[in-house]
Amino acid sequence: MSDRERRYRLIAFDWDGTLADSTSIIASALQSACRDVGEPVPDDVAARYVIGLGLAQALAHVAPGLALERHPEISARYRHHYLARDPHIPLFEGAASLIEELHDAGYMLAVATGKTRVGLDRSLAAHALRERFHATRCGDEGHPKPHPDMLLHLMSRLDVQPDRTLMIGDTTHDLELARAAGADAIGVAYGAHQVERLAQAHPLAIVHSIGELRRWLADHG
Repeated sequence: MSDRERRYRLIAFDWDGTLADSTSIIASALQSACRDVGEPVPDDVAARYVIGLGLAQALAHVAPGLALERHPEISARYRHHYLARDPHIPLFEGAASLIEELHDAGYMLAVATGKTRVGLDRSLAAHALRERFHATRCGDEGHPKPHPDMLLHLMSRLDVQPDRTLMIGDTTHDLELARAAGADAIGVAYGAHQVERLAQAHPLAIVHSIGELRRWLADHG
């Protein structure tokens, strides 16, 4: 399919919970950090809800009663628990080959993530995907999700209009980001947020696997 015939020129992916199978690790690290500083431990639903936000916003949400001056302490404890398992985080089965296929087909590819720049660069290097993405934007480089800053930056940098841009993510933060930026969105139901929550953000579709996502893109992308 030629670029002129395609519906989209730019496909932007969230990272954690969309390409990387990291949801349970992030949620567990958040829970452990709260426990370490003596705050009530959020349940799995609450811990998973904040995935995709910037770290500061996520920690403020899961530990709202923690004094501001102790936020560096809980941030350090989160990083301690997360980094202990970070080298072992896999991509979802089929994710790497999907990125390769889309890249080879001529799509512009991007990442819009709440991860830090250091964290994303480490993950891209670990999975040998750095050269497959034309641009990336991280949570510590501007406004965090669901503010449209990330996607607006990527569209501007790659000179792609909102109506030719598709955002793919596993949280309502991703879907709301896309809507605020004027782009379309697909929700993936195998990550942090449940189908019912994703549906409330009215994405074009909700898919349940990388394989289903691949088929949707082949039919509609």
